[in-house]
Amino acid sequence: MPDAPAIRRATLDDAETLVHFNEAMAEETEDKTLDPETVRAGVRAVFDTPEQAFYFIAERDGAIVGSLMITTEWSDWRNADFWWIQSVYVRPSARRTGVYAALHREVRRRAREADGVCGLRLYVEQDNAAAQAAYETLGMNEPPYRMYEEML
Repeated sequence: MPDAPAIRRATLDDAETLVHFNEAMAEETEDKTLDPETVRAGVRAVFDTPEQAFYFIAERDGAIVGSLMITTEWSDWRNADFWWIQSVYVRPSARRTGVYAALHREVRRRAREADGVCGLRLYVEQDNAAAQAAYETLGMNEPPYRMYEEML
C-alpha cells in the first residue's frame, strides 16, 4: 500500500484542480455535466468566504490525489456547528489506498480541536454502497433523518 497522503488546507492555487475534481465527481456520481465557469466561480467563492466553507487536499508524491470541502450548519439545539463533508473526490488511481480515510481523520482531528463544532455530517447517494461502507468503517452512522430539498 502506498504511503499515507499528506493532508493540508487548500489554497487558491489549488482552485483549478478543485474545479476539475468537482466536474469529474458530478459526471461520475450523477451523470451530470456542470458548467465549468459556474463551478470555477463557486470554488473561488469558497476562498472568499472561509467562514462558510473551506477545502482540504490530500497529496501523495507531490500530486493532489483527493479533496473535500467543509461547510458549516448551526445547531441551536447544541449551540454549536456541524461540519458537513461535501465535494469528496479521490482520483480513480488513488482509490482504496487510504486517501479518503486520511482526509476524514484530519477533518475529525481539526473539528475536535476547533471551538464550537459538535459533529460531522455528510450525505451520500443511496446506491453508493462502497462510500457508505467507507463512512461506516470510519465510525459514522446513518441518522434517522431523511433529506428533502427544493431547488430554486
